[in-house]
Formats: sequence, structure tokens, C-alpha cells
Amino acid sequence: MAKNLSKKAKSSKKTGRDAKELKEFSLGQSHTDYPETYSPKVLEAFDNKNPGNDAWTTFLCSEFTSLCPKTNQPDFARIYINYIADKKMVESKSLKLYLFSFRNHGDFHEDCIQKICNDLTKLMKPKFLEVIGEFTPRGGIAIYPYASSSSSAKKYKDLREKRMLDYAPGKYTMPLSRIY
Repeated sequence: MAKNLSKKAKSSKKTGRDAKELKEFSLGQSHTDYPETYSPKVLEAFDNKNPGNDAWTTFLCSEFTSLCPKTNQPDFARIYINYIADKKMVESKSLKLYLFSFRNHGDFHEDCIQKICNDLTKLMKPKFLEVIGEFTPRGGIAIYPYASSSSSAKKYKDLREKRMLDYAPGKYTMPLSRIY
């Protein structure tokens, strides 16, 4: 029985990431450089070990900030990123640094969300990706922009079209009743 466990341990060990795959990532460095301006170059991707499978990955950034391009006042939001990976996936620390890079970036809410969608699409070339911003009301108005992309496969183009047509604030994120 011990031999069987040993074989299982060895075979399961082979399915993880090896040091060579992780060598270039900034994850785990003792010093982290935080970008002072918008910086898509900090984004890193890694190989998806299961590109033949469809699986959702969701990130929630609950403390996103950017600047109003007109007043330079800070804007705050929750950003939801939902995607179905193809060959690449985004590394979470690099995503955190990338989203942090918007802190001093002056752009309208809609532009920030579209920029995030475009940058992640360029990095990963996912089967499907959507980015949703739930910006804190300012002047009594909340803004919830939505952007998406898909591969050229019919299945994902259809998914994109359906989700775009069905989109409403809170539909693919947290129900609005839990926010207010």
C-alpha cells in the first residue's frame, strides 16, 4: 500500500507547475515595484494546462481606483473579470499590479473598462472575456460599464452576443440588492 501511495504522490507531483515554468514571474519577489501610471506591460500570462476544457475564472477587484480626466478626483469601483481561457491565463499578482496602475490614470469609467478588456484580450486571447465595472455613485449617478470579447469560434461569439444582449447591472456580478 505504501508503494501505491508513493506512486500516487509522484504522479500528482508531476501535474503541478515546475520551477522552470515559474522562473520569470514576479510573484514571490521580496520587492514589488508598483507602477505610478497605467501600465499594461506588468501583465503576465502562463500556459493553461487544460485548454481543451471550458472553465470560468472570475476575478473581483473590490478596491479599483482611477481618476476623473476632467476634475482629477478619484473614482472608486468594483471590477469583475470573467473569462474562459484558451491557451493562456493571467497571473493574479500581475493583474493586481495592472489594476493598481489605474490609480493615477485619468480616464472615464467606460474607457477604463474597455481598456482592461482590450489589454487582457491581447495578453491571453481567451475564448471569452467580460469586464464589468460597478463605480461608486458620484453626484448621485452610478455607472456600470460592460465590455466583452470572444474568439472567432461560433460558441463563444454566441455567448458574447447573448451576454451582451442580456446584460443589466448586477446580472453577472453581485445582485444590486446586496449592494444597496
